[in-house]
Amino acid sequence: MAFSNKPHFILIFMVSCFILTLFVSALDVSNAVAEAPSPGSGGDGYLPLSKKHVIIHNVVNNKQTLNVHCKSSEDDLGLIHLPWNQTWGFRFRVNIWDTTKFVCNFTWYGGGSHNFDIFDVWRDDNEFGQTPVCSVCIWEVGRNNKDKAMCRIPRDGANPYCFKWDNN
Repeated sequence: MAFSNKPHFILIFMVSCFILTLFVSALDVSNAVAEAPSPGSGGDGYLPLSKKHVIIHNVVNNKQTLNVHCKSSEDDLGLIHLPWNQTWGFRFRVNIWDTTKFVCNFTWYGGGSHNFDIFDVWRDDNEFGQTPVCSVCIWEVGRNNKDKAMCRIPRDGANPYCFKWDNN
């Protein structure tokens, strides 16, 4: 009788390990400098728990260093000093509840302080959203005028999708 619960214990242990591995792999965040992908490096797609790569390109008009501080409800990526015309990126997976959101604060000399949702599932990973789904989401900061300073650059070379700051 003492060994009758052993198969259930092993099954519960295996399921717990699988779930833990799934959640740990969803926290793939990197502070490495990113390079823009080549146009033929694969398509964008919509999948649950999909891998995402956000790339931020500093193109502010006055050619100043861009200070970037991005965070989600689970991760704080710290303060990054991004020189003009350079890129920085981070990787992550969309959570199982489709609520993943990364908010960034941008500051630079002469540019003030601005907030923007750099990744929002409903805009960037929704086939019915206002922009196409992206697995590599390339953003240019300061590309356009102050009215729409954040532009997501499509990998297919189409016109960029530009947005106002969230705090304006």
